[in-house]
Amino acid sequence: MRAFALCWQFRAVMTPTASFRAALQVLLSGSALLLAPLAHAQQDEAAPSSSTETPPASEPTPTPTPVPEAAMPEPETKPEAEKKEQAWYDRIRIRGYTQFRYNRLPSFRVNDELVNDQGDRFLGKNTGFGIRRARLVLFGDVSDRVSIYLQPDFASVIGDQYNVTIMRDWYADIFLDAKKEFRLRVGQSKVPFGFENLQSSQNRVPLDRNDGINSGLKDERDLGVFFYWAPDEIRKRFKFLVDNNLKGSGDYGVVGFGVFNGQTANRAERNDTPHGVVRVTWPFLFGSQYVEAGVGGYYGRFDLTASPRDGAPYALARGSNMVDARAIVSLVIYPQPLGFQAEFNLGRGPSLGEGPVDGLLIDSRQLRGGYAQLMYKLDGVLGVSLIPYIRGTLYDGGKKFETNAPLYDVREMEMGAEWQLNKVLELTGTYLISDRTSSRYPYIQQQGHVTRVQLQVNY
Repeated sequence: MRAFALCWQFRAVMTPTASFRAALQVLLSGSALLLAPLAHAQQDEAAPSSSTETPPASEPTPTPTPVPEAAMPEPETKPEAEKKEQAWYDRIRIRGYTQFRYNRLPSFRVNDELVNDQGDRFLGKNTGFGIRRARLVLFGDVSDRVSIYLQPDFASVIGDQYNVTIMRDWYADIFLDAKKEFRLRVGQSKVPFGFENLQSSQNRVPLDRNDGINSGLKDERDLGVFFYWAPDEIRKRFKFLVDNNLKGSGDYGVVGFGVFNGQTANRAERNDTPHGVVRVTWPFLFGSQYVEAGVGGYYGRFDLTASPRDGAPYALARGSNMVDARAIVSLVIYPQPLGFQAEFNLGRGPSLGEGPVDGLLIDSRQLRGGYAQLMYKLDGVLGVSLIPYIRGTLYDGGKKFETNAPLYDVREMEMGAEWQLNKVLELTGTYLISDRTSSRYPYIQQQGHVTRVQLQVNY
């Protein structure tokens, strides 16, 4: 009789009634509640519990009650100190700009023989639309004391091949102190010489750099090691002058010096004799106007190989390691609204001479040149920023990085205006009056006028 009663109770329990389902739900909810801390502890790799006390063994374990899903406790978060350190690649940012140019607009004096291989490759005949620059920049702090800067250009020119990808910058900044006032820059980067050479083409008002200063360092860059120092307050000032469209050069220190190969960017060292460079500059307030004055120079030996080109006779180089040295002074009055910018350098460098004899002999010869620029910044003109400008350039000296280092005589005047429609779009129109030596044999003077327009897209 007792066995029959037990069987009947077992059958009643196994019958799927509403009360049985309710009891089963309570049981499953309680089990989930009991197992949740255990599973959570495994995911947190045995993280310490919020309470280390356990109930005495003699006390009965309380029966869990069902908890609605919305009332379930949130997973315990780790303290900030225990969070995983951000990966270096999560700190990398990307930006860039592209310049589209057209040089065939009507001019008063068109000369298809007027060319400028160092500056604007779209001068001369059989030219039309072109991409002057197409840059992408990857940069960021890979640690508290190291940052990187990588910049390829997708619109370089090699020979007659346009839109070739080439490396412009590839360096690391190693900060020597927590305030990042002292740093070493290692890799291929701009050489700290002058102001306009360091000023980004994204910020510069004229379309191309002047021959007088830029003839010292093709592409403004070389492979080397440079030391920079600037107080934190001045570093912020450098940034302010760029961010507020005052055409700053960026942060290349108050003091900068270092050593570099000396054969210019993307070229191997050829004489095991590095160049040395030093630059000192200081941006300051003169009343309410920002002014920056600087001095500097470099010295080294340049190895040049002479060879015939485009029908030119074979030029003779006097020695393989010629003196290559310059000194420079710079003055910048930032446009607030009137601005002025001027630089002048002199020195010695490889160059062909003049006359029937010296015209075939490459030697280290005297050089000099520079520019002066006047500009005016108008904000709110038709809802945009407008900067009209006029610049004059003079240069008398060689171009060491061109075949046979031809001797140049450059006299140019350029006038135009930059319209910054917004932070993304920038339109520049210029009119150039040029009298310059051709970079192609027989290196004669060419005169002409050029009307150019350029659209710049920032991103």
